[in-house]
Amino acid sequence: MRLVDPALNPAFSCQSGRLGIYCVVMTTTTSAWLRQLGNSDLHLTAIGFGAWAIGGGNWEFSWGPQDDNESIAAIHRALDLGINWIDTAAIYGLGHSEEVVGRAVKSSSRKPLIFTKCSMRWNADRSIRRSLTRASLTEELENSLRRLSVDAIDLYQIHWPDPEAELEEGWETLARFKEQGKVRWIGVSNFSVEQMKRALKIAPITSLQPPYSMLRPAIEAEILPFCQANHIGVINYSPMLSGMLTGKMTAARIANFAADDWRRRNLEFQEPRLSRNLRLVELLREIGQPHDVEPGVVAVAWTLHHPAITAAIVGGRSASQVEGVIPALEFRLSDSDYVRIVDFIADNPA
Repeated sequence: MRLVDPALNPAFSCQSGRLGIYCVVMTTTTSAWLRQLGNSDLHLTAIGFGAWAIGGGNWEFSWGPQDDNESIAAIHRALDLGINWIDTAAIYGLGHSEEVVGRAVKSSSRKPLIFTKCSMRWNADRSIRRSLTRASLTEELENSLRRLSVDAIDLYQIHWPDPEAELEEGWETLARFKEQGKVRWIGVSNFSVEQMKRALKIAPITSLQPPYSMLRPAIEAEILPFCQANHIGVINYSPMLSGMLTGKMTAARIANFAADDWRRRNLEFQEPRLSRNLRLVELLREIGQPHDVEPGVVAVAWTLHHPAITAAIVGGRSASQVEGVIPALEFRLSDSDYVRIVDFIADNPA
């Protein structure tokens, strides 16, 4: 792990711990651990701002309507409280999330690292198509640069390995973008071990972005060990399982989701899993109470407990939501509390 040199920035200090060597960066409002992302020179706070939901409604994977002013306020609050990276994608809101992120960053004095993703396109009727061809990705990159109002993207990721037959063409194209200086680093999302092996034959992988939470731990078996062995950073998405583990979810609230909220189709928000998941949230609440942190913070800390995880993506639709989860920058689970959660899930299969 390459470190930030404290001599070059007096706001940094470094120390060793159970999971390796960490650096601390002091902001005006908080301190946050920084970890190097894979083979890059990017050093990330433990959580980043996830911009999926702020894409707004009226598309296949929307979270329902969203006010842009609230989104911008949420991003500003996240940056003010110490978060140093934002993850978005061209497909979120069919370009709208990138536009909102661009506006928010332009109007903030703090300039975060910006990550986005490609491979999912949309048609005039708002239906989604997928492409990893060189021509399609080139068009996508130019559109993302324009919407984000940046000259280069800090981390550019293939969103899904689909169509799989185009995987090599797509990864070779991203490697070329890096050579051209249009993106600083390149990563993948939702890739299997075999798909990452195919990509590695062409160019190094800086990072993987997979789903990972206490309710979706499948990547622990093969994917996380592979990433560790190959020095691939991991930024996991949905550590709170799309809001289920925040402590704010109830059966009544779920029943009142917007008609176009994709979570209506998620089995974790339906019985019989829903009742088990709400009981799990109460355990997270119990663990968090002595530390004055919400269940969602405990859920994020559970994912960060794994040494292969570099940082976690945490969404926020308002400044108050961001404030509720910001303790995840620093809060870490004890081994005993981590095991309590693992045991509960094993004893309460859905």
